Amino acid sequence: MKIAISGKGGVGKSTLAAALALLMARQDRRVLAIDADSDANLAAALGISGKDLNKIIPVAAQVALIEERTGAKVKQYGQIFKLNPDVSDIAEKYATHINGVALLVLGAIEKGGGGCACPENVLLRALVTDLVLYKNDALIMDMEPGVEHLGRATAHGVDVMLIVIEPGQRSIDSTRRILGMAEEIGLKNIQLIANKIKQAEDEKFIQDAFPEHKIFSFIPYSDQILQSDRTGISVIDNVSEDLMEHFVNILQRLEKQLIK
Repeated sequence: MKIAISGKGGVGKSTLAAALALLMARQDRRVLAIDADSDANLAAALGISGKDLNKIIPVAAQVALIEERTGAKVKQYGQIFKLNPDVSDIAEKYATHINGVALLVLGAIEKGGGGCACPENVLLRALVTDLVLYKNDALIMDMEPGVEHLGRATAHGVDVMLIVIEPGQRSIDSTRRILGMAEEIGLKNIQLIANKIKQAEDEKFIQDAFPEHKIFSFIPYSDQILQSDRTGISVIDNVSEDLMEHFVNILQRLEKQLIK
């Protein structure tokens, strides 16, 4: 099962990604979580300690690795380099293991110049393609507010994209842009997850904004998630039974839908 999660910054993408990854790990499944957001928060949501968090180096910053695999120097232009570098062992060698989940932090894909063909980007795109299309582990991808790390070649390898929305107009507008981008690259199964719901009016605001979509789940607002972040524990280690039930229900419904 391969899940991409997107949405405006701050809506709870990393919280949902971590909850699903940790729940699958508790089922003794091999789980690979990819933090593809430039504002990387997934490690903290998985429950990594502050000391170990500082040890994680994003793949995009692994200069020696990039230069070895692409045959080109980083930040030097006008070079010839491999467009199909070997990336098959990167997840195994460079992942950080947190509470049963293997985490790989990608780092940012550069967007300047109408699409950078630099060695860093080539390696990252090759890595995402390998992980989405050729790896059999359960895969959770915490993405930027968009689909930058995916393309037409990898879209059919993603089983579902979850777009997380909060009850605010900026989140609604961002979701509409993400929906458009996702549909352009051929993502077929797109589900909307409403988060930080405090009252019935919040549910109605989101559902009215997307009348053509049945909202997959409404997750209530919780101060416990904020407290988990402050204390350095995972997002599911200090939540109420009610909130945990929402996460479990989302995973069970996805499994029922995706696992034949």
